[in-house]
Amino acid sequence: MRILIAEDDFASRKAILKFLSVYGECDVTVDGMEAIDAFMMAIEEEDPYDLVCLDVMMPMMDGYQALKNIRDIEREHNVPQSEQAKVIMTTALNEEKNVKMAFDLGCTVYCAKPIDVEKLRDILNKLGLTE
Repeated sequence: MRILIAEDDFASRKAILKFLSVYGECDVTVDGMEAIDAFMMAIEEEDPYDLVCLDVMMPMMDGYQALKNIRDIEREHNVPQSEQAKVIMTTALNEEKNVKMAFDLGCTVYCAKPIDVEKLRDILNKLGLTE
């Protein structure tokens, strides 16, 4: 599995990387702009990401904007919905309006911080991303 992690907080980034690296190759970015660049490069190289973990609150471009761009890139490249990246939004913002906005933009799972690795493992299993 190919994984993109976009997280500006060092400790969170390190924890998510440590957990997800057992499931596949992970690329790490520290803001939304870097995430979009990495996502676009992967699509153009025909080696797209299977999973994207996006923090909501990041500098340069937040997770919502990054998610919108990711889904736009997939549409522009005619990626069938069944092959689109699974997107897990991670955030401390758990208000209903934030959750609704994330799903309206195309997120697959909304996960509150701090990340519970057992819950994350269950999510990966339900998404069919583990073997």
